[in-house]
Order: sequence, then structure tokens, then C-alpha cells
Amino acid sequence: MKKSDLIAEPWEDYELIDSGDGEKLERYGSVVLIRPETQALWHPAHPEEWRKAAAHFRFAGGRGAWEKDKGVPEKWEMKWKGIRFTVRLTSFKHTGVFPEQAPNWEWLAERVKRMAEPKVLNLFGYTGIASVVAARSGAQVTQIDASKQSNTWAKDNARISGVPEENIRFLLDDALKFAEREGRRGSVYDGIILDPPAFGRGPKGEVWKIEEGFEPLLKALVPLFSPKPDAFFILNGYAAGYSPRSFLQAVEGAFPEIAEAEGEFGELNIKESGSGRLVPSGIYLRFAR
Repeated sequence: MKKSDLIAEPWEDYELIDSGDGEKLERYGSVVLIRPETQALWHPAHPEEWRKAAAHFRFAGGRGAWEKDKGVPEKWEMKWKGIRFTVRLTSFKHTGVFPEQAPNWEWLAERVKRMAEPKVLNLFGYTGIASVVAARSGAQVTQIDASKQSNTWAKDNARISGVPEENIRFLLDDALKFAEREGRRGSVYDGIILDPPAFGRGPKGEVWKIEEGFEPLLKALVPLFSPKPDAFFILNGYAAGYSPRSFLQAVEGAFPEIAEAEGEFGELNIKESGSGRLVPSGIYLRFAR
């Protein structure tokens, strides 16, 4: 397993313009936003650019909220290599899009195309961009998320990207419980995408804590992972305090065969369009048989 950091470059509909003083300046489509960024310990390289922002997420009194110009729409579309998805300004500073995942989307599309109609499982699928990329590349996808709102958003992304309804199954479920049931059913998936949050709740109030649920979930996924050549696994992480090697060693404990697999692990980064600086934005691990 190779240590390799991934870098998301700007594309037509997304640009990390600048960062610094605990924030980042980004363009989503034609809308420029300012959002918190704990990694940005430096000063902005282009302070004059920040005046272009149409919305700014600020924390005050322990809570956060968006300050928006009147012209900022409730939602708008952007695209990546023919995949279309909707942007919204959520109450948790997120937009429904994680641009640092672009290198993983490319890898995912390439892997799916190597197989004949692979079955792909996307756990904690959120707004479903990875599900759409996989489906558009030829996979039959099952997406699991505990949020009805996220699944609705994901369905909308699939619709505007032209994915037939029968190509993605969206299920409202607890990830661990679903994986355990699928294991008892003997279900197998040729690709597994796993994006666990640090904390969350299932549809029936189940509590997810990564420090407690991560290892049991990995073990539950072992019997679901296809033995076929080219079967693949992608893991992403955003929980503060965990290193890429922590993920690697946890996955090695469940999937010892990855020692011989083709794969890599490391940081996810986004490159600023002007200065070329990198903003660390998460960690990942991916491998294929």
C-alpha cells in the first residue's frame, strides 16, 4: 500500500480562490462563498478577492449561520465531467459538494468501467455524487444514508445527471445494521464506498460514533466484499485527530489481503487556483484486488 496524497485541482465549476485566517474563499459555479477552515493557519494571499463573496458562514455564540446577499439562490447547479449536482447552503456550513473528492471520483469511474455492470455499495452516501459517478460509469448502486433529506437530495442529483431510477437504490437505514443484514443474506458487492462521519444518528435514533462503530462496520463489510479481480474499496475520513495511517491499520485488521493489493492512502488536498497552496481537507484509503 503506497502513501500518496491526492490533490484536487480547480475545474470549470469549482475553484478554491484563496484561504487564510481560519477561512477559505471558494467559487461554486458562479457563486463565491467564504467558509470556516481550521487548517488555514496562514494569511490570505489575495485579500482583495474576498470582496467578491456573496455569502459568508460565520460562527457567533457557539452557533453558525450564513450571511447572504439578496441575489444568492436557495439552490443552484454545478457540474463535474458531465455529472450534475445541486448546491445548497446548509446550516452546518456545508454545500452538499466535497470538491476534494474529485480525484476519488476519477478513480471510481475508472474502476467501475473495468468491470461488467458491477454492484456498488455506498455507505453514508450523503448527497450521492459518488453514487451518480458510479452509476453513470456503468454500476448498479445501492446508497445507504440515515438522513431522508440527504437521500432526497441525492435522488435529485441522480435525476439531473440523467441516471435511470433503476440504476441507484436509495435506502434510509443504519449503515452497520444494513451491512450485518446483507451479510446474513449472502449479498456481495464489487465496490464499496465508505464515508463515515465522526458522529451521527440512524433513522431510528441509533448513535454512530466513529471510535466505537468503525471497527465493527469494517468487519461487517468483509463478507460483502467481492473476491472478483478488480473489486475495489474506497474509504474517506473527516473526523478530526485521525491520520491516514490510522485508517490504513484499521482496514488492514479487517482486510489483511490489502498488503498485496493495488492501492494507496494519504491526505486529501485542494489546490488554490492563484497561489498553488494546498489546503488539507480529509484523509482517504483506496485499493483494488
